[in-house]
Amino acid sequence: MDEERIFGDIAAKNFKIGDIVEWTTWDPHSKLWEPHYGVLVSLKNELRSNRLVSISKVLPLNGTGIEIEFFTLSLKLVSRTKEEVS
Repeated sequence: MDEERIFGDIAAKNFKIGDIVEWTTWDPHSKLWEPHYGVLVSLKNELRSNRLVSISKVLPLNGTGIEIEFFTLSLKLVSRTKEEVS
């Protein structure tokens, strides 16, 4: 039997720490999906409901200073981090 794949791992390979990402939340008043932006601060695989899944932590750009956890598949890449040149 093949080794179980990590759910969301393929999406996680498209991200790097420091990338600007977007996610949306539903606003019941305007009845629209509202975009939010933040900086990706960590990517890890965690056991959730007896399955390994890719989890990301994001620091929102709105200035709250509180990191938010997301299932990595729910994030969209907005801007890549600049890679340092050696």
